[in-house]
Amino acid sequence: MPRKNLFTSILIIASFLFMLFPPVPVLAAPINSAWQDTTPDSEPVNPGWERMSPWYADAGETATSSLIQINYFSPSDSIKEIFSYNSETKKWQAWSSVDDRKTGMVSATVPTDQNVALFIKPDSLAFGTASWYRFKGGLFAASPDFPKGTKLKVTNLDNKKSVVITVNDYGPERDKLPNRVVDLDLVAFEKIAKKSAGLINVQVEPAALAVPATSASPAVSAVPTSTPAVPKNVAKPAVQAKTAIAVWEKTGKVAYEKSPNQQLPLASLSKIVAAKVFLDTKTSLDKVVTYKKADEDHNYEYCSPWQSAKLLVKDGETMTAKDLLYSALVGSANNAVESLVRASGLSREAFIARMNSTVKKWGATETKFVEPTGLSPDNMSSAHDYAIITKEALKDKNLQKIDTAKTYSFKTINTKKNA
Repeated sequence: MPRKNLFTSILIIASFLFMLFPPVPVLAAPINSAWQDTTPDSEPVNPGWERMSPWYADAGETATSSLIQINYFSPSDSIKEIFSYNSETKKWQAWSSVDDRKTGMVSATVPTDQNVALFIKPDSLAFGTASWYRFKGGLFAASPDFPKGTKLKVTNLDNKKSVVITVNDYGPERDKLPNRVVDLDLVAFEKIAKKSAGLINVQVEPAALAVPATSASPAVSAVPTSTPAVPKNVAKPAVQAKTAIAVWEKTGKVAYEKSPNQQLPLASLSKIVAAKVFLDTKTSLDKVVTYKKADEDHNYEYCSPWQSAKLLVKDGETMTAKDLLYSALVGSANNAVESLVRASGLSREAFIARMNSTVKKWGATETKFVEPTGLSPDNMSSAHDYAIITKEALKDKNLQKIDTAKTYSFKTINTKKNA
């Protein structure tokens, strides 16, 4: 009978225990409130903004206002605000919001009994750079995102100094300076940096959004000077794994970690490093490789034959290096990895040494390989190290393509059998 093995993708990065990315935003609420996922009868239009979280409805009865925090898991430098929508008045309200990129969380104080959601303003910038120019000689700035007359709080992210300015000019042009948030009047620039700095990293926030009244204070227009206090029952991810880490792709900052430096057996995560080392040898993916049973015999040093995921081919059958590479990553075929090692032109010992030196060069100093497949429990790494490894390895376009393949099948070249 024809042999066929349609491999199920093992998604080398996202599905492993080390990598944790919650699928939806998380809402945290005060202890007296019960925030519930909801949907308005009809999605109201909020011109210029796009919703990036579910709708939530506050079912609390005792509080007049609620400190809420909504997490976002799609890193973005754009302007984000928490809006409420009053279904009776059909009116929107943007609330003074604090965007903390370190935690990926936007905070705001909002009245109870209102639908709320997190919105993003596309093609805008809340984080980026600012320079200075001479114009009106006051606390002013040019902005491509906000109309004239808007008050903005501009914070120097390097020294945490802030200044509130009024937009009185348009610019800089975003197509020419894609990372420039605002251009500050020199007088405003010198409130948060020395003139000689020239260009600084900043965060920009609207400085005149409503803050709701409470029993203790009347309504005011202001922006908090710091992130509001975290509610007592902040929603946190429940992670059963011994070790985990989540890292923002663009900034490299850690969003969540749990025992990130604890070393554990690496298992099949080893294969992505073996694949990268093979690709770095520049061996043609069209190279015809003759299979040898001796390749799978290396696997049996660590497990019984029936315990090893493998490519069902026989000694002497031929296939391409591409076939072996897809089999190794999409199907986790351990014998295919050993065949790639042999086809690389390196000795097995040199190949394993190359795996170790490659990850150390990347900065993964807590990782060790004794064989290329991951069958050995002595292949060790940490969540922190593997975050480094996946970031570096998946810069390779071939690995990106293979890693997202759902299935792969091929026929041996000389026997024309499905594998």
